[in-house]
Amino acid sequence: MKKILVFLFFFTTVVIFSQEKFTLSGTVSEASSGETLFGVNVIIPELQTGTITNQYGYYSITLPKGNYNVTYSNIGFASQTIDVALSENIKLDLELATDTENLDEVVIKANAESLSVRSSQMSANTLSSRTIKKIPVVLGEVDVIKAITLLPGVTSAGEGASGFNVRGGASDQNLILLDEATIYNSSHLFGFFSVFNPDAIKDLTLYKGGIPARYGGRASSVLDIYQKDGNKREYHASGGIGLVASRLLLEGPIKKDKASFLIGGRSSYAHLFLPLFDNDNIAYFYDLNTKLSYNINDNNRLFLSGYFGRDVFEISDSFTNNFGNTTLNLRWNHLYSDKLFSNLSLIYSDYYYGLALKFVEFDFDSGIRNFNLKYDFTHYISNNIDLRYGLNSIYYKFNPGDVNPTTEDSGINPFKLTDKYAWENAAYVDAKIEFSDKISLQAGLRLSTFNRLGQDELFLYENNNPLNYDSNLKIYRKAKPIDTVSYSRSETIKSFINLEPRFSISYLLNENSSIKASYNRMSQYIHLISNTTSPTPFDIYAPSGKYIDPQLADQVALGYFRNFKNYSLEVETFYKEVKNRLDYIDDADLIANNAIEQIVLNGEARAYGLEVLFKKTTGRFQGWLAYTLSKSEQRTPGRTEFESGINNGEWYNSPWDKSHDISVTGQYELSKKWSFGANFIFQTGIPTTYPEGQYVYNGMVVPVYEARNSSRLSPFHRLDLSATWTPKPESTKRWKGEWVFSVYNAYNRKNAASIRFSENTDIGKNEAVRLSIFGIIPSVTYNFKF
Repeated sequence: MKKILVFLFFFTTVVIFSQEKFTLSGTVSEASSGETLFGVNVIIPELQTGTITNQYGYYSITLPKGNYNVTYSNIGFASQTIDVALSENIKLDLELATDTENLDEVVIKANAESLSVRSSQMSANTLSSRTIKKIPVVLGEVDVIKAITLLPGVTSAGEGASGFNVRGGASDQNLILLDEATIYNSSHLFGFFSVFNPDAIKDLTLYKGGIPARYGGRASSVLDIYQKDGNKREYHASGGIGLVASRLLLEGPIKKDKASFLIGGRSSYAHLFLPLFDNDNIAYFYDLNTKLSYNINDNNRLFLSGYFGRDVFEISDSFTNNFGNTTLNLRWNHLYSDKLFSNLSLIYSDYYYGLALKFVEFDFDSGIRNFNLKYDFTHYISNNIDLRYGLNSIYYKFNPGDVNPTTEDSGINPFKLTDKYAWENAAYVDAKIEFSDKISLQAGLRLSTFNRLGQDELFLYENNNPLNYDSNLKIYRKAKPIDTVSYSRSETIKSFINLEPRFSISYLLNENSSIKASYNRMSQYIHLISNTTSPTPFDIYAPSGKYIDPQLADQVALGYFRNFKNYSLEVETFYKEVKNRLDYIDDADLIANNAIEQIVLNGEARAYGLEVLFKKTTGRFQGWLAYTLSKSEQRTPGRTEFESGINNGEWYNSPWDKSHDISVTGQYELSKKWSFGANFIFQTGIPTTYPEGQYVYNGMVVPVYEARNSSRLSPFHRLDLSATWTPKPESTKRWKGEWVFSVYNAYNRKNAASIRFSENTDIGKNEAVRLSIFGIIPSVTYNFKF
């Protein structure tokens, strides 16, 4: 048997290497701007194989010597087929023109969509900026986060909120990247807008499962967003003027075909009109996107990108709140050979939130900051094997709070909550392998470590228990520290190490359909302590350490994928478990808390469901239908058999659990002048906890609540409509404009954001009061470019 195996090994090796092979590689760009294109299909019909371009537009494929018709295709662009005589390594850079330009139609000899069916990647959705801009949204402002909540498995944290939940996960379990930099809060104006300027966005990919090993640090999903590089050939401007906000983006060459710049800004201005209505309150945001790119030569490119955003919210004579993100990323792309592509990034990310309370005369500042160094390699070993590997190192500084009086006679002494520090490191390897025409595999392994570094003051507790349990009242109370200890920055308080295996496999049933399966483990070392379903400026970020363990998530998924002539169908089912999911105890005090461990308990979470996505991406009518049937639960048992835990240790609905979620999105191009869009959304109401009784104690009325999250708000549903009018579509002038008319919540549904109970003093009885954020909202926006 051993001799037979050895013979087969050498025979196979001889056969493989007896075939003379060469590499076809290059970069695919947009013809009009020189902007590199991500996700372009590079298809070899003769071999029924192909590849796609990476985030920087680069592709590489190794083929046997021969003549091939190589087809380059991407949605929204005119396809091209090039005859290639492959008798040596060839570098072929290509430019694709948009499908609106007057080009001869190209007949595609192979189905481009078959690559997505063949690919082992599953549970991922990619949206381009042009798709996002066609979706009607609130107040006429195009919104990236609102767009992805129309996908299966993704739900909104609430009406008007930019937080989102993926496959039953919490909003803090999503890793949000903008040009590889971490965005900690994706919202403007407490969730009414997102921080992403649609004019500056090139494309985005949302990974819900089967997450590649190059990503880590979050337990639920990855939203990877890339900004445009800037036009390398012509100077252009684009923007929009709306009812509450406007935006402007400038881009152009610094040196033609060599270096380019991009700078874009947005600002809201609705607060300027409030004084006309005797309203002294203020609420506005502004942000700035920048990017410089420089092609040193064919093998080296430099990028410098940044983002800065701020929100200001002020209630007259009460408080002022400002918060926002700052990111900076310096990247170097280097091509070691036609088969080895690398990217080195130095990244800075900061999230700041401040609160000035005027009536008590003090300022409260807090935030989280990190420095990130990462080096990634993509190795195109052969036509059947791609290898990605790299290193990642992140240094964190957590500022839980800094309190300072605003006047000398405020009576408040300044104090500083203890800063916390951590260092997260990771190494990964990820391989894509095509075993045969039918079977392809993506398998990876990530090794992550997290070191909680020294701090000035760490509380110590009796028996290491920061919470005491009152067995008589069945409640938890903060434990009193018995001592404190200080560490130097170079010391490690607690360290963690985790192996995170990942794999996805695809089996091709025929040319148009396949089944796929995936598994991934994710480790999350940073926790968001919050008592809301959507991120707010008051949320507290806490690192894992002596009293808090990292979250560990395991997810499996199984799916069926099929392409029709102009349609595609994706059906997936998933199951996910999360260990060490924190939940806050009753009556937890989150603000200015120097000992977060005193208000949280370790629990677990689970989610499972079925997702369906039916798409049409060609023709005048395009759109998709998304349906999700899912369940998301949490359980926080007591630490011993004598403790009640939370909700008596029983499973309870997660605050974002929604059994049914249906989204229908469509765009119809009536003519070159008119196009229309519509969304319809239906969701099961979110869980809530109602009082079921009350009693009087020492003259106080004390409510008695039902089991946690055992009731629900009424179902949520809404219809949005939009119409886009381009007055002069055939105009050859550089200035081009369009009007976008939209109606949010067209039939004026009063969806409940929350329900609270209070006493009606007029009748002396308790009553339920429903809060609805939006009714019908018409809007108009003028978009332009020149």
